[in-house]
Order: sequence, then C-alpha cells, then structure tokens
Amino acid sequence: MLDALVLDRVDFVKLLIENGVSMHRFLTISRLEELYNTRHGPSNTLYHLVRDVKKREYPGFGWIYFKGNLPPDYRISLIDIGLVIEYLMGGAYRCNYTRKRFRTLYHNLFGPKRPKALKLLGMEDDVPLRRGRKTTKKREEEVDIDLDDPEINHFPFPFHELMVWAVLMKRQKMALFFWQHGEEAMAKALVACKLCKAMAHEASENDMVDDISQELNHNSRDFGQLAVELLDQSYKQDEQLAMKLLTYELKNWSNATCLQLAVAAKHRDFIAHTCSQMLLTDMWMGRLRMRKNSGLKVILGILLPPSILSLEFKNKDDMPYMSQANEIHLQEKEPEEPEKPVKEKEEEDMELTAMLGRGNGESSRKKEEEEVQSRHRLIPVGRKIYEFYNAPIVKFWFYTLAYIGYLMLFNYIVLVKMDRWPSTQEWIVISYIFTLGIEKMREILMSEPGKLLQKVKVWLQEYWNVTDLIAILLFSVGMVLRLQDLPLRSDGRVIYCVNIIYWYIRLLDIFGVNKYLGPYVMMIGKMMIDMMYFVIIMLVVLMSFGVARQAILFPNEEPSWKLAKNIFYMPYWMIYGEVFADQIDPPCGQNETREDGKIIQLPPCKTGAWIVPAIMACYLLVANILLVNLLIAVFNNTFFEVKSISNQVWKFQRYQLIMTFHERPVLPPPLIIFSHMTMIFQHLCCRWRKHESDPDERDYGLKLFITEDELKKVHDFEEQCIEEYFREKDDRFNSSNDERIRVTSERVENMAMRLEEVNEREHCMKASLQTVDIRLAQLEDMMGRMVTALEKLTGIERGETTKIRSRTSSDCTDAAYIVRQSSFNSQEGNTYKLQESIDPTGEDPLYEVTRKK
Repeated sequence: MLDALVLDRVDFVKLLIENGVSMHRFLTISRLEELYNTRHGPSNTLYHLVRDVKKREYPGFGWIYFKGNLPPDYRISLIDIGLVIEYLMGGAYRCNYTRKRFRTLYHNLFGPKRPKALKLLGMEDDVPLRRGRKTTKKREEEVDIDLDDPEINHFPFPFHELMVWAVLMKRQKMALFFWQHGEEAMAKALVACKLCKAMAHEASENDMVDDISQELNHNSRDFGQLAVELLDQSYKQDEQLAMKLLTYELKNWSNATCLQLAVAAKHRDFIAHTCSQMLLTDMWMGRLRMRKNSGLKVILGILLPPSILSLEFKNKDDMPYMSQANEIHLQEKEPEEPEKPVKEKEEEDMELTAMLGRGNGESSRKKEEEEVQSRHRLIPVGRKIYEFYNAPIVKFWFYTLAYIGYLMLFNYIVLVKMDRWPSTQEWIVISYIFTLGIEKMREILMSEPGKLLQKVKVWLQEYWNVTDLIAILLFSVGMVLRLQDLPLRSDGRVIYCVNIIYWYIRLLDIFGVNKYLGPYVMMIGKMMIDMMYFVIIMLVVLMSFGVARQAILFPNEEPSWKLAKNIFYMPYWMIYGEVFADQIDPPCGQNETREDGKIIQLPPCKTGAWIVPAIMACYLLVANILLVNLLIAVFNNTFFEVKSISNQVWKFQRYQLIMTFHERPVLPPPLIIFSHMTMIFQHLCCRWRKHESDPDERDYGLKLFITEDELKKVHDFEEQCIEEYFREKDDRFNSSNDERIRVTSERVENMAMRLEEVNEREHCMKASLQTVDIRLAQLEDMMGRMVTALEKLTGIERGETTKIRSRTSSDCTDAAYIVRQSSFNSQEGNTYKLQESIDPTGEDPLYEVTRKK
C-alpha cells in the first residue's frame, strides 16, 4: 500500500481497499510523515510552503537556511504540515497537527530521535513525560494520552489525512479517490478547494511557472463543483438534513462548519445555493415570521414597541437547525405554560360546546383540541420581546437608525459655530465614537483565534475594520485638539469636517444588504482597484508634460515645495477639460497698443515657449482621449463581469452582514455600553461561581452541536447522497450526447472489425472451396481412370479364365501344376502373374492373382 501511494497508483490502491486492506490500521504518524517526505510523484510546492512558514513562524530558524532554502537533509514533520495548512486556510483555522495534544504525543513518540527538530518547533520547553498514562491540561480540561495504547499512533479519520496529503502533494486523481471514501465528504471538498486556491495564489506570488498556478486553480474548481453538486443532491433528498450538513460542528476541521469553510474558500456558488440561502434567511429573520414589508414592520416595532405583540413568531419545531447557543438559551429562558389557565379555558370551552348542542359536538371537540394545541404553542410576551430585539434584521435596522441619528448630529456640530466647550449634541457624537471603539475591542477579544496577536491579525483582514480604526483614531485626535484653545480648536474642527466624509462613505456597507444596491457597491470597489493601476500610467504622462511645461515657462524659480504643486496643478485639471486657454500662448515680446491708445508693456518671451502648446496638444491627445477612454473601457468590462454574477456576489456579501449582526449586542452605540456592562457582569458571575462556560457554548455563530447518534445519522445521509450523486452522474454521463456518440462510434468500429473478419473468413472459404473443387475434379478424373482400368482388368480376367478352364479340361491328366505368366500392357506398368494350383484331392482349382510392382 505504501509503495502504491508513493508511486501514485490509484488503481492499485483501489484494488487493495476493495480486497480488505484497512486504512485505519495502515496509516500511522510515521507512515504519513514518510508520505510527506517522498520525492516521487509530480512536482509540488510543499517544500516552498514549509520554508515560508518556517520563516514566518520561527524567526530563530533562519540560521539554518542556506541561501534562503531548507537544508537538503531536512525532514518535514507533521507539525510543519499543520503550520502550512493553517497558513493556507487562513483566518482562525487550527489544524490538529499543531494542537497541544498532538504536539505532546509527537514529542513523546519521536522526541528522542529528533532533539534539534523539536527545538526548532518551539517544543524544547515541554517537560518530557515518561511512558505510560499522560495527562495534559488546556482550558481546565484534562486530556489523557496513553502511549501504550496501540491506537494512539493511528488516525480516527485516515481518509481525511490522506486526502489532504494528496492535495498538498498535487496528486489530483488520488485526492479525488480519497474524497469518495470516508465521512464528511462535503467538508473535505471545501477544504481541498480552499487549499488548492491558496496554493495557486502562493505559486503566482512566488513567480513560479504559470502552468502550476493554472493547474491548482483547475483543481480548486473541481473540488468546488463537487461540493456544490453534493449540496444540491442532499437538498433534493432532505432539506432539513441538508441544512444540518451545513451547520453541524466539524471536530476534525477546526470545529468549523461547512458554511464557514465555504466562506473561507470564497465559494460564491456554494453560498448562493438555495439551501444556504434558506438557512441564512431563517437566521436573518430569527424567530420572526414575516414575508412582505419586513423592513417597515421592524421599524414600526422599534419606534412603537407595543406593535411587537401583533407580529408572528416561529416555534422551536420550525427551526430544527438553529444554533446551539440559541437553543440552550431558549431552554433556559422559556418558562413552561401554566396549567391552570388552560384548564379553566378548557372548562369554558366545554360549557360553550354543551350550549351549542349535541349535533355540533364532534366538530366542536375538534376545534377545541386545535385551540388547546395552539394555546400550548403560544409564545409568552417576554419571549416575543426578547426574540424580536435579538433577531439580526431588528439589530440591523436598530443600528441603522442610530447611525442615521449620529450622522445628523455630526452634521449639526460641523455646520454650526463651535463653542469653547462641547455641546450636548457633540457629547452624544463623542460617546458614539467612544462606545464604537469599545465594541471593536470586544469584537477582537471575542473572535475565534486563541492568541491575542492572531485575533488582531484576523480582525484586520476585514477592510471596514481597518478604515473604522483609522477614522476612530482621527476623530480622537480632532477631539483632543478641539478641547484646546485657538488656533488648535480650529484644527480640531477641520479634522471633524474631514472625518465626517468617511462616516458618509460607511453608509455603502449598509447598502450591501439590498439586493439591487449591493452589487453596485461591489462594482465601485472593483473599479477603484482598476483605477489605481490606471492612475500610475496617468501619473507618468502627467509628470512628463508638467515638468517640461514648468521648466520652460518658469526657468528662474527658486527651490520650494510649491514647485511640486505647480507641476501637477494645471496638467491635472486639463484632464477634466479645463485647458486654461488664456495661458496657452500668452502675448509677449514687443509692447502692445490697445484701441484706446494705451500702450501695454508685455513681458519678454521665454526661450522655447512655443514648444509648450505643441507638447500640450500631444498631452491632451494622450490623456483626454486615449487614457480616459481606456479607463472607461476597463470600467465597462468590470461592470459586465460583476453584473453577470451580481446575484451571487450579493448573496455572498449577505452572509457576512448576517453573521456580523447576529454576533452584535442588541443595543446600538452609544447605548451599547449597557450591553457591554451586562456581558462583563455575566462573565464575572460565571467566574465567581467557577462555572466558566464551555468554548462551544460561547460560540454564538451559526453552528449546530448534535449528539453521536444524530452525527451518525447525518454521516449515513451524506454517504447515501454521495452514492446517489455518483449513480446519477453515471446515468447523465451515459445518456449524454458525447457519450452516446462515443458508444455508437465504438459499436460501429466493432461492427466494422467483425465485418472485416467475416470478409476474411469468406475469402478463406472461397479459396478452400476452390481447392476442394480442384481436388474433387482430380479425384473424379482418377476415379474414372481407375474404373476404366478395372473394367479392362475384369474383361481380361474373364477371357483368361475361360481359356484356362478349357485348357485344363484337356490337359488335366498330364500335369500337376500349370503355371502361366502373362503380361498385360497398362498405364501404370503393372504385371500380373497367374498361378494355377490343382488340389490333389480332386477339388476345383484355385486361382490366385498377385500384384507385383
């Protein structure tokens, strides 16, 4: 099996598995590490990835490099592979190979053999443990490691590890084969899609051969297509189980979900699928049951809280795939219905039923049962209020209304005269920015990564987070200056005026929730990136004209920073049509006489001034006509590209928006400070009671925690979907036109070959028949000759017999033997000898004819 894996023999591996080879028993830590260190197979980028990760994670490792490369005898460890996987997956992904439990196990199994490698891995501080039962602690949880257990060296999901190995080693056929085996096929496809896409990006960044990047992108698309088709197949069979597939926790994949893996891979088709969108829609609405005019109903509920009671809500049975955090909260908060009011109402209904008469008794009882069941399903008033304000759609509109109010107050303080001390409106704006900064800090601390530095890195990967940080810091500087005396107060006011520009641009993020405005916001972002490349080209053309113009027209300028402004000032505005006609070729030289008789003294002409209009004409031709139209063409191309996938882009952005507001507190800034105080109080109470919540319970994302039986049911359902998917795929392939044409052509070729064989046989039969006819003719000729010869012989024998009898009758007394030899002429030259014998007893003579050659 190991040789088959190393040599990339997929058919042989398949044959071994079909004949009963257990991959669980075969795959061990040492064998998997040996597979990663093999030199056989196609070329891959794993060596370069390990080198880059080593430089990034362990700066002290740099001394071991020679000319930027790893040592030739360096052996890649599984912990190196874990770092590579985390680097490629990005975000808060945590590989099992880098977790403390695996590192401790790896250290105890292979530590004495590789002390230098362990130091490079940062494990030299770990206390060596003796063989036997080992215990490690993390987050107040004890993990037992029994090194004497033979199963400790094996993997619970060997096909997961082998598929990741095949993907990193760029063995696509082997990866596809291992994807078909084992559990969690959808998660494996998404992980492989992300890994291939990240490796393609790294290959393009490292200036490798373009074929490597293209091949990896092609592999990524293949796995992405498999994930989408599997999701579609599962959604057709069972919608609820398909949604559980998207939201249940994947313990072997960094405790993520399939939906989170698809977002990490930026798989728009997967997120845009109907199953994913139904799940996101239910999450967006929370337990609210609204179809039309949901925005107006929510705004009305925010402005007029009593209208919340008129809204419809979903029951727990309507949301079997809701997140575990919400489900636990519902079980804790939702009180049981009191029995007494129900019984009293039942008695009242019974009395009303008796009054209506016996004729309508049965129908009344049915209605009564339905009403009792509906009353059991009624949600209490407190529960309605809680669910209303915790729905992401309500949070969105609550934050939006608060943001609009904040902008109106910000407009007021920058448009009116600024007093010595801040007014009430300005204090509200300051409190909004201050509490918003606290919320950003909470987002960093509550994010998934464990280390603070990693939390900050993940948080800064979001574009709006970076811009928010800059805007908050700029506002803080303006506020400090504003509290000072003049002229610093005026500088602070100017910073306010500049800062409000960003907060208006921030409204574009709110537009992303709209189905029609969201794609346009995406287009603006892409066009801005295209324009940055265009600005570099425009800058070259602009400087070439601006420097020449400034140097010719103003040859005697003193060194000053104003020269830089003068170089760009007029040429830049010429791009938009302001050509400054009066300054193109101003009069100079001799004095000019006006109509009124006055003589105007003109400045002397600059040397080479006539060149400026000529180069200006060339500049305007290139800048205004060529480059501007080129930019318009680029924008047009970007527009049509985004327009074709606008629906997918909007659905993908919708996920980010829903998850953002799902995790935010209920109250918007500046009231959000009360939510923060409540969180701190709850956390302190938990610490005081020494019942710190489990990390899974603190995860308020779209994640479903299920039992082992439910997990087995989901895995069985996924395997059935895979079997059904491949069966339908084979049927579609066999019924496709190309396959039917191929099968028909093969049949025609087989028929042609058979016809050729029949023709050959026919020719052979004809030749053999001709030979038989010739031989039969020869035999007939020979038979005719033989018949003629026999007839002649028969006639001669009869004549001779008559003569002999006549002679014997006359000479019988004279001789005892009469021998007569006769020669006959024949075609074959045969002679016959006739011998006559007389029996002494007196019997008839016996004639013997012998043939002699």
